[in-house]
Amino acid sequence: MLNSKEKKPIITAKNISKIYFLGNEEFKAVREVNLDIYEGDFTVVMGSSGSGKSTLMYLLSGLDSLSSGNVFINNQPIDHLSEKEMSNFRASEIGYVYQSINLVPDLTISENIAFPGYVLGSNKDEVKEKAGKLMESMGIKGLENRLPNQVSGGQQQRAAIARAIINNPNIVFADEPTGSLNQENGFAILDILSDINRKGQTVIMVTHDIKAACRADRIIHFKDGTIIGILELDKYQEKDRQERENRIFKFLSKGE
Repeated sequence: MLNSKEKKPIITAKNISKIYFLGNEEFKAVREVNLDIYEGDFTVVMGSSGSGKSTLMYLLSGLDSLSSGNVFINNQPIDHLSEKEMSNFRASEIGYVYQSINLVPDLTISENIAFPGYVLGSNKDEVKEKAGKLMESMGIKGLENRLPNQVSGGQQQRAAIARAIINNPNIVFADEPTGSLNQENGFAILDILSDINRKGQTVIMVTHDIKAACRADRIIHFKDGTIIGILELDKYQEKDRQERENRIFKFLSKGE
């Protein structure tokens, strides 16, 4: 296992904060956080509901604006990009998987998967061919012409992951991707994310589930808008799952 000093940061957050105003009251969802996300890592952000972990993910990915601080992706300061530049940057460099799945209801499964490729201006025939290959690799071949409401939740989430990676992004964000799935479908989605990571893509996942978190080789414990601990692990192997779950449980318990 490489230690942090031997790894290359792909995302760097410098003193980032996010402030919301509820009437005249100020609420700091993220508080002066400094963090490196390393290239090729499977990083998991954990914390209780309301800890700010999803907000942190939105800030790191450029889906939400910073109140203060800076975020760099591959040494590029993304907070200075225009809305159009940020949109193009996300389309090429970042894939995002949501708990709510967020497939477009009026597009077929194949059209949903291909859509980011069309947005990027890629060759339509090549995008369509790649969408078909991704569907086959995700185990959803044959569902091309169905609408999202005509397939299961697990099949929808597989399609959402295919959509997130069709442009070969360097970074894949996943916000509670198994939260609305049963255990069998949840494990299948985690297997896909682990496979993506083994093939070289950086994965950053928010979860509150220890069984999901044990796929990580680095865990960030988030509480009250700040980092209260970091746990480094070896790459995931199924035979070590119970031991990893125990280590993560002990790690999280220290921060409570």
